[in-house]
Order: sequence, then structure tokens, then C-alpha cells
Amino acid sequence: MSKKNFTSQKRRTAIQEIVSWKTPKFHQASECYVSFSAFDPEAGKLRLKKIMLGHIKGKRNQKSYGEELVKRLSEKLMQGWNPWIEITQPLEYSSFDEVCQKYEEYLFKLLRENNMRDETITSYISRLHMLKKWKKEENINLFYSYQFNSKVVGQFLDYVFIDRNNTIRTRNNYLAWLKTFSKYLLERGYVPHDPTEGYSCVHRKGELKNRDVIPDDILRELKEWLEVNNKHYLLACYILHYLFVRPREMSFLKVGDFSIRKKTLVLHGTNTKNHNDAVLTVPDHVLKLMIDLRIFDSPSDYYLFSDNFAPGAERKSEKKFRDYWTRCVRKNLKMTERYKFYSLKDTGITNMLRANTDILSVRDQARHSSILITDIYTPKDIKEANKLILNYQGVL
Repeated sequence: MSKKNFTSQKRRTAIQEIVSWKTPKFHQASECYVSFSAFDPEAGKLRLKKIMLGHIKGKRNQKSYGEELVKRLSEKLMQGWNPWIEITQPLEYSSFDEVCQKYEEYLFKLLRENNMRDETITSYISRLHMLKKWKKEENINLFYSYQFNSKVVGQFLDYVFIDRNNTIRTRNNYLAWLKTFSKYLLERGYVPHDPTEGYSCVHRKGELKNRDVIPDDILRELKEWLEVNNKHYLLACYILHYLFVRPREMSFLKVGDFSIRKKTLVLHGTNTKNHNDAVLTVPDHVLKLMIDLRIFDSPSDYYLFSDNFAPGAERKSEKKFRDYWTRCVRKNLKMTERYKFYSLKDTGITNMLRANTDILSVRDQARHSSILITDIYTPKDIKEANKLILNYQGVL
């Protein structure tokens, strides 16, 4: 084959891939049928398909049915449907809507197995529904799963951020979910590669957490108010503030996880963020409060925080910690919205470092993967010059 003919053939194939189908037509002569061409990936060219209508009695009925069939086929082809791909049915050519349905069922299974927190599942499903809503309203060409590619991801993120006028944080949250969703698709063979590759979070200059460290005078007010109004919730605040146990992890704590003799709390990897077991130190005053509340009179398999934050047989959602903080604590103490329940953890780490607790001990109690993470919490006003460096003089 000459170079000219090869180039010409290559060009025709590329054009055929772009023009992936031709408009269906109704025929009524010696035979009655609807015909159309669609690109066959195995043959590498457009391939003719006929749908015979001879079984329909009467020319008028054939014409009516045929014209309606042409309309339906045209709509399906415009959405990305391909009859030749449907025959071979590799996973990448699975219906995108069906894949989304399977993903949703997968999320509910994780929820039933307590492998993911309620709020995470809710947010994931909400974002999935937003993706499907956008696909439908904007008539996005997303019929098969393989069509969920980098271009579609970019268009959807722009829709979330620009068209819906959301914040950078919301855009970043959607990207984080898209990366999780794409991993699910990739691991199961629904897409040939990660469609979120190359996308990263947008960081606003000077962007900080949406919560603040709580000052000492507010902490004292908090303690005084809870000692009168809800000592069991005070215990929850202590565990977040001194043991740095996250709210979701707190919702799984059981009475038997604590040891009075060893003054420790055992966290089980099935319920922790990093899926690792951990042993934390329980400060004396936290243990004293637990004894005063007669926590250890309850069965060891009782959840530490059940109804009214007292021990009980039923596990309650982590959401109840934040709800009580918002409805009762912050309202009665007239706190700013910047002081959140989770602020107690940030404040606890910061104050522990301010009290000159060695950074390795704080890192271990907070279960940080690196000292660099712990160092983020170190107040700048207590950072001093390194004495070893002050007295160092090199050759130069």
C-alpha cells in the first residue's frame, strides 16, 4: 500500500470515528425496513444495520411504526447508543445510569456494614444525584460508562462552581467525591483510566479552616455550664479535647474500651479514620469524671454515648454531638459560629503544645501520621530559636 493510500485510509477511519453514526431512514419498497449505520469498533468502520418491519401488517401501519422507530433510534444514537457495542458488551460500554445505580447500592451496603459514616454516604449520594441531574438537564452525551472522561469531569466541575455559583470549598468537595467515584469505576473496569487525573483542589489565598481555636475564658464558661446542665456531654467534650477522638469514633466507643487500672482507651481499627488500632492515655481528671458519672457500672458492651449521652445499648449517630453543640451549647453561651464542636480537638492539641508537652507525645495522642502535621498546631508565639543552632559555628 502506498504512503498516499495509507494516509487516505487512516484519515477516513478517523473521520468515521468522529461521525459515529448516520441518520436512520425508513424504506418501503419490495421490503419494509429501517436502516442506519453505526461505527463498529471491531471492524474499524461504519456498519449498516437493518431492522425489518415485514411482520407488521398493512403499509399504513408499517409507515406509522417505521417513522416512530426512526425518531426513537435517532434519539438513542444522539445519546451515544451503539448497537454493535451493545452486542459485545464489555464493561466499559455498560449503561452509565445502571452503573450509577450499582454505585448507589454499593454505598448503602457500606452504610449497613458501618464501614462509612452516615453523613459521608448522604453527601456522596447527593453529589451523584447532582451529576445525574446535570447530565439530564444539559443533555450530556453520557450513555456508556467509558464516556465519563476527563472532559466530562471538567464540564461538571465548572457547572458546580460557575453555573451554580458555589464556593471554592464546594467545588473542591465535589472533586474529592469525583475522585472517589472514579476510583470505583476504574477498579471495576467501567472506565479505561482515571478521568480525574490531572485535576486538583483550588486553594484560595490565605484560606483557613472554617473554625477557630477556643480561648481559655470560653472553655471555662463551657465547663461551668455543662457541669450544671449536662455532665455526660462534658465527658464527650473531654474525650474530644484531651484524647482527640473524632466524633464518629466517639459514637462507637464502648464502656469496655476503657481500662481504669491502665488509664487507657483502646480504639479499634474498624471504627477509626486510618483503620488502625490505637491505645490512648486517659488523663486523671477525665477518668475521675467517668467514675463520678458511674460509667463503669454499665455493661462493658454498652455504647458510652447513647440516649442523652449516657451509656446505653443503642449506638447513636455522630451528628448528635454537633446538634447539641449548635442548639444548646453555642446558643446558651452566645458563642460565635467559628467555635464548633470539633474546635475542641484543635484547641486541645494547641493548648497541650503550649503547655510544653513534647511534640512526640502529642503526635501519638492525636494519631498524626507525621510530626509535620502536629507542628501545624504549634502556636507561633511559643516557637523559640533552637539553642543547638544558636551555638553552632561551621567551617565558613
